[in-house]
Amino acid sequence: MHEPILLTPGPLTTTRDTKSAMLVDWGSWDGAFNQLTASVCHDLLEIVHAEETHACVPLQGSGTFAVEAALGTLVPKSGKVLVTDNGAYCKRIVRILQYLGRETIVLEHAEDSPADPERIGAALRADPAITHVAQVHCETGTGILNPLPAIAAVVAAHHRKLIVDAMSSYAAIAIDARELPFDALIAASGKCLEGVPGMGFVIARRTALERAAGQCHSLALDLYDQWQYMQKTGQWRYTPPTHVVAALRAAIDQFRAEGGQPARFNRYTSNCRALVSGMRALGLATFLPDALQAPIIVTFHSPAHPAYQFSEFYRRVRERGFILYPGKLTAVDTFRVGCIGAIDHTVIERAVAAVAAVLAEMGVKAAA
Repeated sequence: MHEPILLTPGPLTTTRDTKSAMLVDWGSWDGAFNQLTASVCHDLLEIVHAEETHACVPLQGSGTFAVEAALGTLVPKSGKVLVTDNGAYCKRIVRILQYLGRETIVLEHAEDSPADPERIGAALRADPAITHVAQVHCETGTGILNPLPAIAAVVAAHHRKLIVDAMSSYAAIAIDARELPFDALIAASGKCLEGVPGMGFVIARRTALERAAGQCHSLALDLYDQWQYMQKTGQWRYTPPTHVVAALRAAIDQFRAEGGQPARFNRYTSNCRALVSGMRALGLATFLPDALQAPIIVTFHSPAHPAYQFSEFYRRVRERGFILYPGKLTAVDTFRVGCIGAIDHTVIERAVAAVAAVLAEMGVKAAA
């Protein structure tokens, strides 16, 4: 039986070469594994042109672990964070900051509206106590792409620090640290790099890390301590996810062979176009207009038909070889389909055909 294709925002479908890289066992303090880690961190910096100014600090766990580590390490206890909120992962940042006891200002946006740089600038002018802005680049709750370059320019003009959740954009959407000022950029192994889940990482400005000694609420999540230990020894402080790192090394090699970020963006864009055009032809409407849609994951309105039930729809599509994602909106009924992973537009076309067959089996007319 063939394993199903994951049309999700991570974990996602990986190549055989990436899976095969996990068949080797590594000693966590062994020199060969230390070299593997160093090569991965070097390349992660290079992808966003951050080698001269930033350090890559890897961390065990999912991307959320890395988000909490960045916020807890780089924002002092006396700091104040502005969070633009237009989706579920923005709200998660707010919740993390509340757990950390960091003062937070939430700038509410509609879920189908990108973060507004002018409103961010106005909020910064109105409150000189704000020290940091936390911004999600691609909000995978909806698939919306926030205007990161414009936001970064506004934050820098007001002499504040920017922390970017680039979980679903890193390696797929262009980010250049030489032109876009940020103190931290956060991502993970199991997203657009097409590795397996289990390792987050923070591309952190070295001067910001140096100021962060003793700020973190947690020993395990202290990026400064992790960075210092790795600088001195080349090793992780605590047991690393060795197989995940090995898989990521293989995934980065394939990323480079494909043509790097521009090629990955182009493939995902092709996937997204095939998905949107195919689903619209079935009568399914996208939540976002095309101008706001990132080529990462697409949110669709559920069919307004009494025979439609997501759990049954999901089960039948899965039986045909594709795993979808439930919606993450509270106001409207939706489901999501990812465009990322080791897939191309032909896989997406097969998935659309599976959706069409399932809707017909269920007796659902998919007029939005």
